[in-house]
Amino acid sequence: MAGPEFDTEIKQLQATMQTIGQVLDLDAMRKEIADLGEQVAAPDLWDDQDNATRVTGRLSLLQGELNKFTELRTRIEDLGLMVEMAQEEGDADSLAESEAELSRVKKAVESLEIRTLLSGEYDAREALVTIRSGAGGVDAADFAEMLMRMYVRWAERNKYPVEVFDTSYAEEAGLKSATFAIHAPYAYGTLSVEAGTHRLVRISPFDNQGRRQTSFAAVEVVPVLEQTDEIELDENEIKVDVYRSSGPGGQSVNTTDSAVRLTHIPTGTVVSCQNEKSQLQNKAAAMIVLKAKLLALKKAEEEAHLKDLKGDVAASWGDQMRNYVLNPYQIVKDLRTTYETGNPQAVFDGDIDGFLEAGIRWRRGAEKAEQN
Repeated sequence: MAGPEFDTEIKQLQATMQTIGQVLDLDAMRKEIADLGEQVAAPDLWDDQDNATRVTGRLSLLQGELNKFTELRTRIEDLGLMVEMAQEEGDADSLAESEAELSRVKKAVESLEIRTLLSGEYDAREALVTIRSGAGGVDAADFAEMLMRMYVRWAERNKYPVEVFDTSYAEEAGLKSATFAIHAPYAYGTLSVEAGTHRLVRISPFDNQGRRQTSFAAVEVVPVLEQTDEIELDENEIKVDVYRSSGPGGQSVNTTDSAVRLTHIPTGTVVSCQNEKSQLQNKAAAMIVLKAKLLALKKAEEEAHLKDLKGDVAASWGDQMRNYVLNPYQIVKDLRTTYETGNPQAVFDGDIDGFLEAGIRWRRGAEKAEQN
């Protein structure tokens, strides 16, 4: 890459960082960090554990965001110096390394820019993901398990902890359903664009005649609740069922009725948890999931009401949102954003950042169009 091209690229990155800094409002961020730091230093902080958890969590989030911005801005400055020295000395190896670093920095800036688009009410929350197999029999159950693995691998790539609440295995192979949490800031805002129906086309490994099979799986993403969320539940409106936990092939995980299923009678919302060892632990975990889903349901009803007031009856998100085609050709294509890749294996191994970023940009564009 020639000198002027390096200079242009670096100036563009600096301009983008300046815009990102304005959106993040760094001065306000630093002020809030200072205020939260004073609260953390207070000797009576942990007298109220819920508030202490909220304060320390918020401080950690903001400090992490500020550090990420500062470190990236420093990398861009260092890159400029690296290029300048390499050009003065005519060092081809250093120029090659500068070009590689430029590529890495550009990707990091794009990711940070995506973060500025996550400004929804719950976007900063952790995510609770539920996957259900749909039409397609055993292939659909297998597809549901492939999708769960995809999201878990994505979380592992980013070093995000995953907590599995419930896995309901199909009789022959795969999953009927699974619910798990991804504990990371902005996990909900990032993964919410994955909600919808996913479609798989392939030669079925379960068909002895080797025929092509189309199967479906549904993905639901809701934000994990915080202590400040107001979701009041009447115990009389919740039906509690207990049953024996089971694993793949129906094998018993334990010999006690420790698994718990909660049904919210007014809404018909059903959740279950069987991954903890005791019934009390499973009930507590199931209650977390139930409250999160009821919060999402409440939010969806409010949004639907606003759309009715606007006279907007068209849904902005189609039900079927992504195709995974493994035969007769190989492609994964998002039907909303048109983003695609010819490497389905990489996608199933958790390489979904391109789809997530395209989805977030698409959603922001759709929101702006609605406002106009």
